[in-house]
Amino acid sequence: MISAEIARRGRSAKIYLRPTGFVDAPFGYDGQTMRLAGGLIWFAMVEAIAADASGRFDSALIPVERVEDFVASLPEPQASMARLQLDRIVAPRAALTLGARTVRLDQPQVMGILNVTPDSFSDGKGLAADPAEAAARAVGMAEAGAAIIDIGGESTRPGAKTVWEGDEIARVVPVLERLRHAGVALSLDTRKGAVMAAGLAAGAHLINDVAALTWDDEALRVAAASTCPVVLMHFQGNPTTMQQDPRYRDALLDVYDWLEQRIAAAVAAGVARERIIVDPGIGFGKSLRHNLAILNGLALYHGLGLPILLGASRKRTIGALSNEAPVEQRLGGSITLAMTGARAGVQLLRVHDVFETAQAIRVWRGLRDEALTPG
Repeated sequence: MISAEIARRGRSAKIYLRPTGFVDAPFGYDGQTMRLAGGLIWFAMVEAIAADASGRFDSALIPVERVEDFVASLPEPQASMARLQLDRIVAPRAALTLGARTVRLDQPQVMGILNVTPDSFSDGKGLAADPAEAAARAVGMAEAGAAIIDIGGESTRPGAKTVWEGDEIARVVPVLERLRHAGVALSLDTRKGAVMAAGLAAGAHLINDVAALTWDDEALRVAAASTCPVVLMHFQGNPTTMQQDPRYRDALLDVYDWLEQRIAAAVAAGVARERIIVDPGIGFGKSLRHNLAILNGLALYHGLGLPILLGASRKRTIGALSNEAPVEQRLGGSITLAMTGARAGVQLLRVHDVFETAQAIRVWRGLRDEALTPG
């Protein structure tokens, strides 16, 4: 029995809860389902995973109607740990206030990628030198269904070189300034404190940091001093080396633990917990199998109690699973992974193909609305 094995191992054991057993609607199942993060998804089962420093040692599928008894059967501190996770799994996620825009998180929202770099692996060529065109493209993405536009001036793809912060500022600030009164919710994709400060002053409403505020001390200071939401993304290594034999004890659980630690560090530095969004960092220091394990287990991260951002659009994982399809031929895979996120309750989907993803989400939303409309 999982509780007995945890008791035997003592405080070194850790418990994780992953919502699963998703159902179309809760009607007729009183007490047998729970609502996921205040959104459009209900679940009937919880996977309990027990692990220690050596990895997973036990797991169990628990029906929702018995989950409270299961938690009560656990020793301390694991019982308190599980109870907190369960509370966080079902707690609604507050809407984001981003300038003049309010972005609800009770449903999946699209974040459009705008790379103002000369070396983006996907769609940024030429935009670094043309802020007016970049701003026009941002407006077009908003009209196509993007709730947020994520603007970045440095490529962090595998093998990318670091951009001097002055060059990065020169790329992103003119675009932000052109958009600050356009009524568009603006995210700034950067890991550097100086760029964050310049971007926020120019009109950015959200910081999206692939380094989870670890790149420099200034990044953490700027984030703490601001009032904007902050995305903390998991990574291993750096863009130059991150795909050189990445290793994990258990990718799904290790990313959870790492994000938990970065949340605690950010809060200790003065970043309000309710301002934090987490991103498991698909493709950042992870093999194909690591990425797939994380994608299959995405719902685990609801136990952190914060909104989840998924950025899997056009990534190497898609090419690896589709005869090495080049970047421009990865739309189908990108939609598949976006919908994998939506079905797992992910609140923010960071994508290149805004119109197509927004359409897929609208169709999914139509299915959910029908399922949740009593007959």
